[in-house]
Amino acid sequence: MKKFLTVIAISLITFHISAKPNVVVILTDDQGWGDLSINGNTAIDTPNVDRLARDGAMFDRFYVSPVCAPTRAEFLTGRHHVRTGVYGVTAGGERINPDEVLISELFQRSGYKTAAFGKWHSGMQFPYHPNARGFDEFYGFCSGHWGNYYDTMIDHNGDITTGTGYVNNDFTERAMDYIETHQEKPFFVYLPLNTPHSPMQVPDRWWNKFKDLELTQDHRDKKKENIDHTRAALAMCENIDWNVGRLLSKLDELKLAENTIVVYFCDNGPNGNRWNGDMRGKKGSTDEGGVRSPLFIRWPGKIKPGTEVLPICSAYDLLPTLADLTDVPMSGTKPIDGTSLKPLLFGEVNNWPDRTLAHYWHKLSIRTPGYRLDQKGNLYDMVTDPGQRTAINDQVPETAASLKEYAEKWRAEMVSRHGKEFDHRPFVIGHPGAKMTQIPARDGVGKGGIKRSCKHANDSYFTNWTSLEDSIEWHCEVGQTGKYKVELFYTCPDADAGSTVELSFNDEKMVGKITKAHNPPLFGMERDRVERTESYNKDFKRVTFGTIILKKGEGTLKLQALEILGAQVMDFRLMLLTRID
Repeated sequence: MKKFLTVIAISLITFHISAKPNVVVILTDDQGWGDLSINGNTAIDTPNVDRLARDGAMFDRFYVSPVCAPTRAEFLTGRHHVRTGVYGVTAGGERINPDEVLISELFQRSGYKTAAFGKWHSGMQFPYHPNARGFDEFYGFCSGHWGNYYDTMIDHNGDITTGTGYVNNDFTERAMDYIETHQEKPFFVYLPLNTPHSPMQVPDRWWNKFKDLELTQDHRDKKKENIDHTRAALAMCENIDWNVGRLLSKLDELKLAENTIVVYFCDNGPNGNRWNGDMRGKKGSTDEGGVRSPLFIRWPGKIKPGTEVLPICSAYDLLPTLADLTDVPMSGTKPIDGTSLKPLLFGEVNNWPDRTLAHYWHKLSIRTPGYRLDQKGNLYDMVTDPGQRTAINDQVPETAASLKEYAEKWRAEMVSRHGKEFDHRPFVIGHPGAKMTQIPARDGVGKGGIKRSCKHANDSYFTNWTSLEDSIEWHCEVGQTGKYKVELFYTCPDADAGSTVELSFNDEKMVGKITKAHNPPLFGMERDRVERTESYNKDFKRVTFGTIILKKGEGTLKLQALEILGAQVMDFRLMLLTRID
C-alpha cells in the first residue's frame, strides 16, 4: 500500500511539472521606460517589478507603438497594428477587425481558462468585446481612458456594475481571485492596468511620498516638465508595483510561481515630459522615447535569472513567443509580423537576424539595430547617440538613403488605405453572442448644436441639446431582428424635465419622455492630483426608456427630441439595448 501511494505521489508530481504553464501578462498604461527604479529612476522605488526583471529576462531594446490601442492590437494579434484595422484610440478606430485571431482565442482553444481585468481598448460592442475575443471572464472598461478611478462604472462580462475602491487595486484583486479559483487548470490572465494614464488620481498612501518630493532627475527640456504631473505619475507607478507584488505573492502562496510565465511591459512612452533616460519623445511620438518600453519575462526554472536580451524586439513578438513557450498552436492566425523570442530567452543568440521595425502614428520612424530614421528623414546612430541629438545623414549617406527607401515602400504598402476615411464598420447591436449592447456617447456623432463634454471622446457625454433640429447618431448594424429594451444614462435638472425624445433605426421608431429630474454635480476634480484635460464625471441616472423593434440590417440609430419643455433635453452618456424576445 505504501509503495502504491508513493507511485501516485510521484505521478502527481510528474503531472504538475509537465502541466502546461500558466501565463500572466501585465500591461501598464502610459508608463515610460524611465518610470522604474531598475532603469535608473532614483525618485521611485519599484522592487516588485525590478524583481521580475532580475529573476527572469530583461529586454534592452523592446518597442511598442506610440499610443495605447495600436500596441494592444500588436500584442493581441502578433501583427503590426496597421494591418488589424486599428487607426485611432476612440470612436471605433480602436477596434481590432473581427477576422483577426487573438492570443486569447489561441489559448482558449488550447484548454486554458482565460480572463482579462482592466483597460481593454480594442472595441466595446460584440464582435469586438473581450468576451467575443477569447476571454471567458472580463472585468474592466473598454474605453481608451476612464474618468473616475474610485468605485467606478465597470463592464463585467457585458453588463454594467460598480467597482470596489481604486481601480488598479480592484483589477488586481479580481485577477488574484480568478487565479485562485481556476488554479487546477492552466490559465491565461491578462491584467492591463490603466495607470499612470490621466486623470492623475492615486490614493494618499502613494501620493504622500511624492507630493512635496524634490526631484533630482529632470526631463531633457526642463522648462516643459510639469513637476506635479511627474510626481503623480511616479506615485501611480509605485501603486502599480505594489499590485504586482501582491499578485506575485499570490502565485507564491498557491505554489504556482514555478509554472507561471509572467510578462510585464508598457503600451507607449510616458504621458508627460519627465525623466526618461535622456531619450527624445514621449507618448504619441515615433522617436525612441515614445516607443521604447521595458519588457520583463519571468519563468522560474526555465528562464535563467539575470538573462539580458540585447536585440531589438517588438510587441508583436509576444504572441508567437508565448505560443512557442506553451506549445499552443497558432492555427488560424493571419501571417504574423512577430518572431518567437524563445531562443533569446534561452540564450541562443547566435545567428539571430537583424531586424527593421516600423513605428507609425500618423508619422513614420524606422528602427534598425544601430540606427533610427525619424519622421523628418533624419538619421541617428542609436549606439553612440541614443538621445537622437545629432543627425548623421551626411556621414552615412547610403544607410540614410536605404532606410528612406524602406520607409517609402512601407508607407505605400501599409497605410495607403489606413484611417478613418476608409473605416465603414458599423457598431453592432444585437450580436448573437451578446444579450446587451452598449451604445456610448463616445461612439456617436452629435448633430446641430450638440457638444461633447470634452474634446477627448473617450468617457465623454453629450450636452447642449437645445433644439428640435439637434440629434445624436450612430452608424449601426442590427445583428438579430427582435424587440429590444432601451435604457438611458442621463442627467437633467428640474427645470428641463419632461422632454419627449424619439429613438429611431431606419423605419422603426419609439417615443419616450425624460420624466424624472436628476441633476448631480460634476465630480473628479476633488481627487485629481493635477488638473485634467479630459471630461469630468457625473452620476448618470439609469432608466428604462421603453422598447423598440429593430430589424436586422444596417442603418442609422438616432436620438432626436420631439418636444423640449425647458432649456435643453438632457446630458446623455450611454444607451443600453437588450433583446427581450
